[in-house]
Amino acid sequence: MSLDTKSFNLTRIMPVTVDRLWHLLTDAKARENWSGPDATTLLETETADLRVGGQDRHRFGPADAPEFVVDTRWYDLTAPDRAVFTETLIFGGAAVCTSLVTYVLQSNGKHTELQTTVAVSSFSGSDTLDEVHTGWNGGMDNLERHAATIA
Repeated sequence: MSLDTKSFNLTRIMPVTVDRLWHLLTDAKARENWSGPDATTLLETETADLRVGGQDRHRFGPADAPEFVVDTRWYDLTAPDRAVFTETLIFGGAAVCTSLVTYVLQSNGKHTELQTTVAVSSFSGSDTLDEVHTGWNGGMDNLERHAATIA
């Protein structure tokens, strides 16, 4: 099977300060509040180690059956300006895809521009690429709504 890849950029203006947004993006428990693509998706923290070289592990999927594991490895944490990490989605013990993700935060007073770049490699076929893109779009929409409730 060939390796399928895709890169995309997402930009959002978030209604919180850069420091508050940094916390929402990097704190494992905070990510549980917005990370899914919709309200029926659960992200549950198993382990968290927010440091360069650290790893977070989450259960992910439908709230009644979070069958996926998400392994996050942190490579750059330049607070509150930039974070770079990989996410590997695992199902049934096998890696489905791995994404390299970069967050760039630009302060604008009480708001923050968030630029997210995702480069994904799928080990399970090209359909996964669109699912990852859709998931990230939904997650960013959820983040924007969540940020508005705590602004």
